[in-house]
Formats: sequence, C-alpha cells, structure tokens
Amino acid sequence: MADQPVRIVAHDPAWAGRFGEQRDRLMAILGDLLAGAVEHIGSTAVAGLPAKPVVDILAPVHSLDTARGALPALAEDGWLDWPDDPAGHYRLWLLRPHPAARTHHLHVIAHGDPHAGALLAFRDALRADADLRERYAQLKRRVAAAHRDNRNAYTNAKTAFIEQALRAVGVDPPSRDLLAE
Repeated sequence: MADQPVRIVAHDPAWAGRFGEQRDRLMAILGDLLAGAVEHIGSTAVAGLPAKPVVDILAPVHSLDTARGALPALAEDGWLDWPDDPAGHYRLWLLRPHPAARTHHLHVIAHGDPHAGALLAFRDALRADADLRERYAQLKRRVAAAHRDNRNAYTNAKTAFIEQALRAVGVDPPSRDLLAE
C-alpha cells in the first residue's frame, strides 16, 4: 500500500480542533478503559512548530491487554491498526483514515508507562523552550528532505535529538527499537 510522503508544513492552529474532535470520539469509544486524559502530543501540539500535518494523540489506558479488546470499535470508527508494530509490546498504534492520506496517529499506551511519560515530556519541553523548538524544526526539515519517501528513516533520524532533549529535562528516555527502514 502506498504511504504518504514526509512533508513538513507551517504550524496550523486548526490542528487543535482536529485533535479535539478525535479526543471526544476516543473518549466515547474507550470509556472506562482510559486511565487519564486523552492528550494531543507530537509536533502538531506545539504552537509555532512546523510539522507533518498529522495529529498525534495519546490515549493512556489502565491495561494495554484489555485495550486490545477495543480494536474492533476503533476500526469501526475508521482507525487502522498496525498489528506488526515493533513497539507493540508497550503500545497499540493506529492511524486514520489510511496510510496514503494520514490525518491522525493514535498511541494507546498503559498509564504510567515510561514511553507515555516521554511523549508528554518531550511535547512539554518543546512548548517551554523556543531554542529547542527551533533546533527541532531545523532537524525535522533537514531529515524530511533526506527521507521524503521513508517515514521510518525520518522517525529514526530524530531519535538522538529527542533522547538528548529528554535528558536535558531530567527524563531518562525509555529504550526504543529503531523502525525497519
């Protein structure tokens, strides 16, 4: 299946509304499975930061195993599961509406898992530090140009920067397997 090329665009304030629409739907679908607030994460959650026009969402759940039972309801709502996700031991990862025209990514992770904490800490560090935000924007543009047709290589190329930023704010980055390129 064709995949959407990596393209970085200027921040769009409408991303917050796109998050809100999906947050409300996810709260209805996941209901009692949720262990905390559904959060807008990633670059689209940071005002002024250029990003891929794909809204990332974190849904913290009480139990990842129990949350797997919600996959049919999520699929009915238009979410596509990635069953071969190499990070499937700590998350469910879904997208909508399809790989060639993504609008949203969903990360379902157990509440308290260090990966969830790292996603929030990196978002918050970017929101709080204009210099970090600018350096990350430059990296994203450079890496997107080099890996336009390889989303996994684009993601992998940002790993060292993200780990360094997390350490700078006192967060020990959880181990993460690189994606197959």
